[in-house]
Amino acid sequence: MGSERVEMRKRQMQVHQEAAASVLQARHRMGNTPTNASNACCFCWCCCCSCSCTSTQIYTILGLKPTLEDARSWAMSFEKVMKSAAGRSCFRQFLRTEFSEENMMFWLACEELKKETNKTVVEEKVRQIYEDFISILSPKEVSLDSRVRDVINRNMLEPTSHTFDDAQQQIYTLMQRDSYPRYINSSAYTDLLKSLEEPPSEP
Repeated sequence: MGSERVEMRKRQMQVHQEAAASVLQARHRMGNTPTNASNACCFCWCCCCSCSCTSTQIYTILGLKPTLEDARSWAMSFEKVMKSAAGRSCFRQFLRTEFSEENMMFWLACEELKKETNKTVVEEKVRQIYEDFISILSPKEVSLDSRVRDVINRNMLEPTSHTFDDAQQQIYTLMQRDSYPRYINSSAYTDLLKSLEEPPSEP
């Protein structure tokens, strides 16, 4: 079952790459191709593994380039990563290479849900989050234990902005214990630090 899900995600990434390439080709025909968009992933943020751009270039495109001090602080705790917009983006890029990006997507969706106060909108967002990340039929299903799933099923009877609080905490803990140590020890993180330590190139 696990290998099937990984293969499904690989196929999804391929589709995203092809779609991004089509967009770039269309922009090129209109003379509106970004100068650093030679690789589709830099333009669409689908972050295929063959991206030729540096981490700093990608984050600059997105307006999320971290400072060196900010990036160094991420090694101190997972909390510092998650409190930083650039940190979340960098970590999400790493998760994508491990085919576990849905964990961050789910966590972010829950954060947005908790900000919502309109009852009708809350119910719609709860339904969408369930379909996207909780349903066993979803290719983006997150890994939750039976206890948390039971809590969610009870909460779904009367949806609120805190319907997924237990699940969000479990996924946060999973990323903290599992993916975060690998990220801090990864070449993606060390390369990011090196790129931020380099002086800016002369125009």
